[in-house]
Amino acid sequence: MTADLEARLSELENLVRELRDREAIRDLRYRYHEYVNEGKFADIPSLFTADGELDFAHLGKASGHDGIARFFGALNRKPADGEKERPRITWVKQFIHNHTIQLNGDRGSGFAYLEAKPIYNGEAFLVAARYDDEYVRQNGEWKFHKMSLVPYFMVPLKEGWAQDDRLKMRPN
Repeated sequence: MTADLEARLSELENLVRELRDREAIRDLRYRYHEYVNEGKFADIPSLFTADGELDFAHLGKASGHDGIARFFGALNRKPADGEKERPRITWVKQFIHNHTIQLNGDRGSGFAYLEAKPIYNGEAFLVAARYDDEYVRQNGEWKFHKMSLVPYFMVPLKEGWAQDDRLKMRPN
């Protein structure tokens, strides 16, 4: 009976650990979107490991806390005199859906679907994409090791996405 109780207790401890890890990773993703939506771009690098990476397709790539800070700092400021023109987001609200997480000890992966409404280079856009993530637990805290943005479409609001026949829904 004692062995059975110990096995059940161990099983429960493992389940609680997994649930706590999943909730911590969900909180990590939610904090990222809070920082984006509230314009707290300087706080975003703290969500990544020191060697963390991001790959945002046409918006660019960055690595390390300093690189990630520069990336988000540059996204919403005008280029300085003589500086190359680049994509600029002056306002954005992001909404995520269907956050899925896979765990393997102190590492994990996941994805979440994105719906966003940014002002991009002065024009309102509709965005649908997917975030693909790699997570790492460091010193008891979950961080992003890699975050990739996979765009499905990014279209001016005034045009919408239905202009392209490939994206129209087809009846079964």
